Amino acid sequence: MTLSLYDTMSRRKAPFAPKDPSRVTLYVCGPTVYNYAHIGNFRPVVVFDLLFRVLRRHYGEGHVLYAANVTDVDDKINRKAAEEGVPIKTIADRYLDAYNADAAALGALRPTFQPRVTETMDAITGMIGDLVRNNGAYEAEGHVLFDTQAFADYGKLSGHPMDEMIAGARVDVAPYKRHPADFVLWKPSKPGEPSWPSPWGDGRPGWHIECTAMIHEALGLPIDIHGGGIDLVFPHHENELAQGVCSGHGGREYAGVWMHNGFLNMADEKMSKSLGNVALAHDLLETWPGEALRWALLAGQYRQKLEWTDTLIEQAKANLDRLYRVLDDSDRFLAGKAVPDGAQSPAGAAEHADVLKALSDDLNTPEAFAALFQLADRVRAAIMAKDARAVAGGRGLLLDAGNLMGFLTADPQGWFQSGADDDLKSRIEGLIAARADARAAKDWPQADRIRDELAALNVEVMDGASGATWRIKE
Repeated sequence: MTLSLYDTMSRRKAPFAPKDPSRVTLYVCGPTVYNYAHIGNFRPVVVFDLLFRVLRRHYGEGHVLYAANVTDVDDKINRKAAEEGVPIKTIADRYLDAYNADAAALGALRPTFQPRVTETMDAITGMIGDLVRNNGAYEAEGHVLFDTQAFADYGKLSGHPMDEMIAGARVDVAPYKRHPADFVLWKPSKPGEPSWPSPWGDGRPGWHIECTAMIHEALGLPIDIHGGGIDLVFPHHENELAQGVCSGHGGREYAGVWMHNGFLNMADEKMSKSLGNVALAHDLLETWPGEALRWALLAGQYRQKLEWTDTLIEQAKANLDRLYRVLDDSDRFLAGKAVPDGAQSPAGAAEHADVLKALSDDLNTPEAFAALFQLADRVRAAIMAKDARAVAGGRGLLLDAGNLMGFLTADPQGWFQSGADDDLKSRIEGLIAARADARAAKDWPQADRIRDELAALNVEVMDGASGATWRIKE
């Protein structure tokens, strides 16, 4: 099955061909860890986690290397550290731990590498030195700047003329620049700010050089795929490409495929802390299951804008309820039945499923979701036909396809009980035990009264050979 991806540089979708199928490399721009990340920050996390999973299915888990950096040197981190009177590492560690926990709750696998700027300073200064020696950078008033005129293809990634790009971006104006688009590779630290030694004086790196150096150190240049949000095309990725090529590492190529996800919008505006229209993933996870938020983030094709609303999350939860209900019903149907060996995990069946086919078409998640529902419908039909082998095989295929996308990882019964807090669970369990006692004593009116009380709590009771189970109704 061919994997096709849309490349921002060529502006077309084409079959993906890694340089070495035994070592496929993926890099995605990660967080700046100064606060909790909003749900918009997690759209690229979830999108490229899905790509990571698909690549591993195509090439094998041990043959895909995924790096997502951590920016732990930044003005916002400096300010927060100064406010609290702690080292910047204290702030960075705190919010990186929170970020990783939120990402895991959203079903994101941990990247192979998670390089940090503060741990890559030697590689950063080394690459800046290469650029100076190659006449791709120059020193001016204590700064080292990249010379954009040294790269003839500057602007090719974003596809806009230089003047238009400068007018539409936040470009620092400084008298020591040779050209307005030139950007800082190294700069002096302000009094009280963290600094590191370099051949050009103590200071700290510019934003763009950090990623290029971390890519080169973690994965080597060129890489197969570079990902990130659409807002990073210019200036960040344009600058990465220019300095990466001019540094002399990787020849004339920086990344084989450039992939960018669309904005997550709230009230028709890009979600942004600067606009104040953010919903923190950390807060949303207190109300919603992580899988529901993940489904919502993947509800639209990744390159398109996605409107973030309560309705979107509610629909995502309802869709997952439908799939988990099939799993729960199939578990109860199969309980105590003899199922032929291998039926529950049909070898190789998922490799040919429509789910993988849809995902291999530039991560077409709407089609993949539709294919998941078709698998669920086949399991439901097999339950109705009382075909244990077909139920077991279909259930295994549904689980495998769901897990490929980062879903259906919870216990089905636990999924439907997650809407009840501890006090409610205790009350429900007590009522179910009392109902069992009433049934054992053949006190049918009492058993019916208890069942009605459970129904009033929005609880569905399922009686089986091994006893009664329950779930919160949809």
